[in-house]
Amino acid sequence: MIFLTPLALLGLLSLPVVWFLLRATPPRPRRQSFPAIQILRSLRPQEVDASRAPLWLLVIRLCAVTLLVLGLARPVITGDALPSGGHGPIALVLDDDMLSAASWPERLAVAQSLVDDADHAKRPILLLRTAGTSTEDATDAPPALRPAGVLRQELASLRPSPWGTDRAALARKLSAHSLPSFGNVIYIANGVASDGDALLAKSLQALGPVQEIRIPDSAIYALQPAHSHTGAVMGHLLALPTEAPRAVTVHVHTQDGGTLAVVPVTLPAKSGGTDIVVDLPTTVRNRIDRLSLSGQPSAATTLLLDEGDRLRPVGLMTTGAADTPLIGPLFYLRRALAPTADLHEGPAATLLAQPFSVLIAPDGALADPALRQKVAEWVKNGGTLIRFAGPALAGAQHDGSAAPPADAPTGTDPLDNGHDALLPVALLDGSRQLGGTMTWGTPQKLAPFDASSPFHGLAIPSDVTISRQVLASPMADLSAHSWARLADGTPLVTHKELGKGEVILFHVSSTADWSNLPLSGLFVSMLQHLTEHANGVSMPADNSILSPVLTLDGDGALGPPPATAKGLQADAFATTQASAAHPPGLYGPRATRRALNAATQLHMLTPAAAFGVITSPSGHRPDTPLGRYCLLAALTLLLLDALLVLAMRQGLKLGKQTFSRGGSVAMVLVLLCTVHPAAQAQTPVAPTNSAPAPAHVPGGALETRLAYVLTGHTDIDTVSRQGLQGLSDYANARTSAMLGHPDGVTLGQDDLSYYPLLYWPITADAHITPQQTAALTAFMAHGGILLIDTQGQDSGNAESTDPSAGFAGDAPGSRSALRRVTNGLPIPPLSVMTDHHLLAHTFYMLHDFPGRYAGQNIWVAREGVAENDDVSPVIIGSGDWAHAWAVDENGNTPYAVIPGGAEQRQLAYRFGVNAVIYALTGNYKADQVHVPMLLKRLGE
Repeated sequence: MIFLTPLALLGLLSLPVVWFLLRATPPRPRRQSFPAIQILRSLRPQEVDASRAPLWLLVIRLCAVTLLVLGLARPVITGDALPSGGHGPIALVLDDDMLSAASWPERLAVAQSLVDDADHAKRPILLLRTAGTSTEDATDAPPALRPAGVLRQELASLRPSPWGTDRAALARKLSAHSLPSFGNVIYIANGVASDGDALLAKSLQALGPVQEIRIPDSAIYALQPAHSHTGAVMGHLLALPTEAPRAVTVHVHTQDGGTLAVVPVTLPAKSGGTDIVVDLPTTVRNRIDRLSLSGQPSAATTLLLDEGDRLRPVGLMTTGAADTPLIGPLFYLRRALAPTADLHEGPAATLLAQPFSVLIAPDGALADPALRQKVAEWVKNGGTLIRFAGPALAGAQHDGSAAPPADAPTGTDPLDNGHDALLPVALLDGSRQLGGTMTWGTPQKLAPFDASSPFHGLAIPSDVTISRQVLASPMADLSAHSWARLADGTPLVTHKELGKGEVILFHVSSTADWSNLPLSGLFVSMLQHLTEHANGVSMPADNSILSPVLTLDGDGALGPPPATAKGLQADAFATTQASAAHPPGLYGPRATRRALNAATQLHMLTPAAAFGVITSPSGHRPDTPLGRYCLLAALTLLLLDALLVLAMRQGLKLGKQTFSRGGSVAMVLVLLCTVHPAAQAQTPVAPTNSAPAPAHVPGGALETRLAYVLTGHTDIDTVSRQGLQGLSDYANARTSAMLGHPDGVTLGQDDLSYYPLLYWPITADAHITPQQTAALTAFMAHGGILLIDTQGQDSGNAESTDPSAGFAGDAPGSRSALRRVTNGLPIPPLSVMTDHHLLAHTFYMLHDFPGRYAGQNIWVAREGVAENDDVSPVIIGSGDWAHAWAVDENGNTPYAVIPGGAEQRQLAYRFGVNAVIYALTGNYKADQVHVPMLLKRLGE
């Protein structure tokens, strides 16, 4: 044991003085004769003042002073963090990379204990970090030994780096400088193998005996982009294999922090990774910007998505012919676009009624002139049409059937005169045959793509050849309309602008009959670039430099890029490893933003070989400070001294163990208050004249509360509670209503009469019993309002003629469940609520009533048919209001609103406030229209 403030021990010299002062007694009193008075003899003294403090009291006071002095001297029981017998300086090597973030507090605690032990032994320390920064790597100065006090402050402010270790660079740095011999080399490693392990192990062993410390039970994970964008796979989870299966949770976020989904992922025993499947509708999926691992905040467990990860809606026109595998017109198109697009197939008339930005027409899909006219109008309004040639198009050019109708309007585009308006260039009759027994030519290869082409930068396979094509008619500006050419200069892909949109033509078919292009990966890349180009996204793939916009720190939080961050070439993202010069994050402007993830270059996580003798932190006891305990004991003794003195003044005599009546009662009360404060607080004394409290009083009877129906689904019930809590807080802050915490109720069991508004989220498995129907009927008959929320549209029963005022999620089975649970309830005839309804202006003047989803109809009782003063007893909608109102324990709104924005969430809160005021006050707002007439009559 050592004393951090040994000079304070001089206070022990005051103990004799304290002893003398406590033992000092006043002079003997002088005896004086006093007339004997009989009444005085009968009096007994009420207080007995001791002439001298008893020995036990002196001991208590001396112990208190001694403990006070020892506490001020700050005694410390030193630990044994360093191996015994070591001498000389210490080399402390620390893995501060992205994989160390999960156990970073434990690593810092071990490092601090090592520094404290070195400080006690007066041994200098050399701190080496395997991740480091580019500034440290750029310096040629050798690593310097530093005192423990300086390193203690540096460790306290140290954070993990958002990139991996570079052990080979550290080994080269150690080899480049002549360092002294070290008594101990201690390596706090993450336990994951990497390149350069052998070099670093050799360099450390040359410095001195190596001891490696690994944090036990530290789960190491990493998130990286999906190996293949098929189906709903959005990422891949890497893990250090263990003997037991593991369950983790992946959170799906928008960039503004909203949570779209929570995905549970299970890793089998000895598994090194698994795919992350996020099954969400395409509209919602395209809003995903980030995936993160719950409870593991780091750059390695954060996966950023960019514009290339979005699924673009694409329509494939069917021709009516059988889509035979391998030879059908949509077979190769479907497989080329499925991983990167949201495909919809059907006739052109059906596709035109849906919100697509890209339509693909194989050969023969636009044979009808009237259909071509409709498609041309769609393109002029901003759509992109991608056509493919084939026998039908070549024959149409030959027989002239592609000519526009006589009454078709003539456009300003000169290319529209004399040929199909949906062709970017005029075509020659028939088709050109390249190669074959009856031709002299040979199949042609592709020429390199021009810099102005959206295909620029794509690698052209040498085995891709074209054996047949439709030829463009020679014209002066044909090169300006060509995005791809054959080696002989003839166009392969042409384009032209039509109104606000664009028409693109592949001069070959979408099957393998005219070329082997559909069989190649180039075909997939070309279609992907065209769909991105049509959606305003131009993902650069050349050597242009993209500057960092937002980067991740060691804890996985996005923020401004550090000063060491540099721009990165667009074609280098797939091969660049995150580092100090190129930290993980988002690069480039919004429309062409690229994501560099920390774990992209990790192939797998494998345990590292030992660098030295492996130990765990459990075998190293840190320093134990005793000063606080000494001061606490001194304070306790002083309090005990005060209590004993107080008891002695009340008549306590320890020699005979007797107490006076008043002194004993005071002593017992003091001891009870000291020893059992919790028991005293938990046993309140009832008032003398009060009646006994009832066993249970519902909270709704004591304060106004909202309620929600418990569905049996934990996630939905949690959202309902958070949503009504957020709505209650919002109403309390802006209205005179004072709402308490919401209650979850079970229909048929809990009394509903305490609640003015009951929120009921409908699930697909919802059922109702006659007892529950009777409870709801009584609730509605006595003025309660039932707010029924189907939490989205039932896509299986949605009206096809409905223009879909807005996307409202998929709630399969909710419509049938709604009919099932409302069967037997006294629901009056309903109508769609408008902004003229009383509910639209009970507090706020509203014209829209969104929830998590915007643009959904709300059904209320038809005006004039509802009882209870024409107040609708039921409100039915699909806006999913609870998710929009929800506020978590940290005060955040964890669920995104669709299509999004703070204004939509504000309107959702305002609709909720209107519903609360409507439930509390009924139709009082409607009565205000009679005020002018009443005032007029009063005036008369």
